Amino acid sequence: MNATPRGQRPHIALLGRRNAGKSSLINALAGQEIAIVADVPGTTTDPVTKAMEILPLGPVMLIDTAGLDDTGDLGALRVKKSLEVLSKTDLALLVVDPADGPGKYEEDMVAMVRARNIPVIGVANKLDIHPDPPLSAWAAVLPIPWTAVSALKGLGIDRLKQLIVRHTPGDWALPTIAGDLIAPGDTVVLVIPIDKAAPKGRLILPQQQVIRDVLEHDGVAVMVKERELRHALDGMVRRPRLVVTDASAYLKAAADTPPDVLFTSFSILMARYKGDLNTLVAGVGAVDKLRAGDRVLIAEACTHHPVEDDIGRVKIPRWLRQAVGGELSFDVAAGGGPLPENLGDYKLIVHCGACMLNRRQMLSRIMQARDAGVPIVNYGVLMAHIHGVLRRALSPFPAALAAFGTATGEDDEDALPVRFRGPVGE
Repeated sequence: MNATPRGQRPHIALLGRRNAGKSSLINALAGQEIAIVADVPGTTTDPVTKAMEILPLGPVMLIDTAGLDDTGDLGALRVKKSLEVLSKTDLALLVVDPADGPGKYEEDMVAMVRARNIPVIGVANKLDIHPDPPLSAWAAVLPIPWTAVSALKGLGIDRLKQLIVRHTPGDWALPTIAGDLIAPGDTVVLVIPIDKAAPKGRLILPQQQVIRDVLEHDGVAVMVKERELRHALDGMVRRPRLVVTDASAYLKAAADTPPDVLFTSFSILMARYKGDLNTLVAGVGAVDKLRAGDRVLIAEACTHHPVEDDIGRVKIPRWLRQAVGGELSFDVAAGGGPLPENLGDYKLIVHCGACMLNRRQMLSRIMQARDAGVPIVNYGVLMAHIHGVLRRALSPFPAALAAFGTATGEDDEDALPVRFRGPVGE
């Protein structure tokens, strides 16, 4: 459970007014003191997260937030931070003090949460002080599931957990990354260059996840560096079902993979698993329309120290400048929060593989781009397009392949504009 990546855990946010008992409730759910509890309003400032397991739901991420009725300039900033949590929330717990009951704050919050299609559960806290809260009357005003607990005494916590299990969406993380592409006994060859950005002695997260997914579906995972791919394929008695490459090795891996073998990349698999592959593929239609002087946003899901020849900050900008034949303006948005509010200033958003985001958060970013009318594409899709192998890399995904043809207006990859045929200079 502790090894489950944060991005694969359902995110459950606790929302409510100050002193409603949100921090006490998160401690009760977690079974340990992880959030500071005090009678002083505004004790919780920035969102606090805790990884835990709720059976039979499994690993989850609990998020404690500041009070929605916080006051003053600093309070307004705290409320803004609390609302930003909704971009990565799968389920909301609206915590209410029965002494106050649900009012305008709660009504506005439920409306905001529902507008994002996030399920919400109403929780009347302090059952030890208010043993008979009028849940039926509250449900008539706010038609959401309601339950009562005492976070202090632990009363009603099991019933709340049952509601959490019942109402947490099960469709935000796809059941498999690559398992639906293979049958038991199939071989999957994974082309893994030694990435300078990866911690020494470890593989990067998408590679680890794909290996685990193949094994869980009774496949045979074979790992090679890009220079050993052809040798490995020549030595196999039976052709592999699938070859998955790191995007940095697209050209060599595509050239060495037989045409009757399915071929894709880790980044494209993650685009499907964490977001909306068809939308990200459709975003490549904007690449050919870029012109010198246009602004491009590089969106990263985590903060990291850029290495020499960093994919997002060095290589992709260089390739796009070469393709356009002129200078472009690049900005970088790093971290797990919402994308910048000025998205309308950009002609294209280029997103990372999103391995550190959950699916709702990535979909939230995609919807944010749609609302701003800005095309969005991810690293792997863009790199495959620029190197002229995107049609090949989408071979396992017919719907995405159709989206590519619609976005570019091309039925044949050989008809791609000359400036986007690989190889692109390093």
